[in-house]
Amino acid sequence: MTYQISKLSQYRLLLMHCQPIRFGSGIFYSLLLSFFLLFIFAGPVKAQTVLHWQEDVLGVPYESAEIELDSDYEGEVVMTLIRSLAGDKPAKEAALYVHGFGDYFFQHELGLHFNEKGIDFYAVDLRKYGRSYRPHQRLANVRDLSEYYEELDLSLEYIRSEGAEWILLIGHSTGGLTTSLYAHYRGEQALFDALLLNSPFYDFNAGFIARWVMLPFASWRGGFNPDLEIEGSGLPSNYSRSLHRDLDGEWEFNREWKPDHTPINYGWIRAIRQGHRRVAGGLEISVPVLIMLSDHSNYEGEWGDHFFRGDAILNVDHIRSGAEKITSPGRHIEVITGGMHDLILSPEPVRREAYRVIFHWLENLRSGGQE
Repeated sequence: MTYQISKLSQYRLLLMHCQPIRFGSGIFYSLLLSFFLLFIFAGPVKAQTVLHWQEDVLGVPYESAEIELDSDYEGEVVMTLIRSLAGDKPAKEAALYVHGFGDYFFQHELGLHFNEKGIDFYAVDLRKYGRSYRPHQRLANVRDLSEYYEELDLSLEYIRSEGAEWILLIGHSTGGLTTSLYAHYRGEQALFDALLLNSPFYDFNAGFIARWVMLPFASWRGGFNPDLEIEGSGLPSNYSRSLHRDLDGEWEFNREWKPDHTPINYGWIRAIRQGHRRVAGGLEISVPVLIMLSDHSNYEGEWGDHFFRGDAILNVDHIRSGAEKITSPGRHIEVITGGMHDLILSPEPVRREAYRVIFHWLENLRSGGQE
């Protein structure tokens, strides 16, 4: 059985989307409009049901549950919520992790670190990724990053319904871009209390001609031919080599769900570029934000140990530039020396330092600080 949001929760989420509307000389706020839409057009809504949790592919203590979403331009769509609870019953504090492009949640160690601190850990495999991918879909296909807001809304609403009073939202790479935009869009009505960004994807790591000629053209083309694949596209193969334990890395993951090359289409380029333009214009986020990045970038080239000591995907200067455009009641930028693109997948002792930074920041928030 899938999770279905309650009518009261649907009203609250619908209210987030509505803006004040002016009729004549008076102003009728979104409350009237949202009630009208909810009760006139939405029709009967089932009460919230319990998710059917089952043992996840990561094994104990991880569980996962599938949630049906509204169908889109490719047909039926699902998301998958994964969790690892800190105790026998839900805790008052929780974290929700959002993966990046060509990725899914497999970072077994990450959730356990949160559990050790008494924090329930959740992750979402977004539509068309990992556990949520279906054969009729194009892997990672998206035309606007706001498509993922449904997954974030439902995940956060469910975690709140389980009793969490404080939630940390975590985004890595493209997930960091998506969660940044989502936090800006939701504003004061956000259902989370802090935002952690692990190497957020704030600009394309490309040269001048690509950034100012080729990418604008690809974005334009994505407006009318979104599903056309860009020949030769995908993440650098040496990045997968630096991660997977069957190659030269130390981590186990499904290489069909996280392939060496995830094809890119023009619609994806358009969606990402629109997100980057919003970041460049400045984001206002109503909760404390920690942005973490490596101290330097490594570019695709001959294989070597340098792939384990820097960001092989993004330009760290772009990450910092985007981070500095964020306004927040507590924005903090932290550089992790020698960090890989996914900082918590870096070799020891670098990832240990990343975890130290994360939990020091969280302890500071708990004590009332704004660091």
